[in-house]
Amino acid sequence: MSLFGQDRSFLDALPPADRTALLAEGRPRAYEPGEVLIRERDTSAHVLALLSGWCVVSVETERGARLILALRGAGEVVGDLAAVDQRPRSATVTALGRVEAVAVSGDRFRRFLAARPHATALILRQLSTRLRSADVERRSLASETVLRRLAARLVELAQRAGRRADAGTVLELPLPQHDLAAAIGATREAVAKALRLLREQDVVRTANRRVIVIDMPVLLLLARGRERPPAGPGPGSGAGPGGPAEKSPPGV
Repeated sequence: MSLFGQDRSFLDALPPADRTALLAEGRPRAYEPGEVLIRERDTSAHVLALLSGWCVVSVETERGARLILALRGAGEVVGDLAAVDQRPRSATVTALGRVEAVAVSGDRFRRFLAARPHATALILRQLSTRLRSADVERRSLASETVLRRLAARLVELAQRAGRRADAGTVLELPLPQHDLAAAIGATREAVAKALRLLREQDVVRTANRRVIVIDMPVLLLLARGRERPPAGPGPGSGAGPGGPAEKSPPGV
């Protein structure tokens, strides 16, 4: 499962001349933290090419809960599905921080794609990636524990949006606990319990809207569904008969 798009964004994958041509078709827009860029079920069809900042893509469930589907950042486009199929918006896109973008009308975006088969192929690949990710996500929700799903999300956030520091890897995206819960299809209470287990085992440290990953190897093991590190101490660890016990991640 993945909150992020492909390693190379749509704008970065375009030839420079095509990227310039696309951005010239639109007009600049700026959004403040928490502002809605695109709203689910809306009938607008414009596309937003993101130049800076991060957005949260989410849907509302039948019970009124919020489920986060993805995070989108600079170089990516949002709203392309409605522009292509001309149907109502399938999700809401909200600015996580300040976001700068270029808004391109649906008609102009479709003409841009029609004139550039390479760009059309990139959009098809992007849609395919999102579909495959959705399939993996459904399997995860049906078969994995909250702790494992949370560990996988934290690993992904650390790898894609983390900053190395003396204390560990700082997750730069300001996701509060209710957003972490919405990103793994769990309740806030369940995520709070899982985070407490991770803190007690010195795997992560949390502060206001900030998570620091202290022990990445253990977090990776949890994300893979392993209950404890592989047997066998490393060189110089001092573990073994009479030595210090190897740390195990919290139970699932």
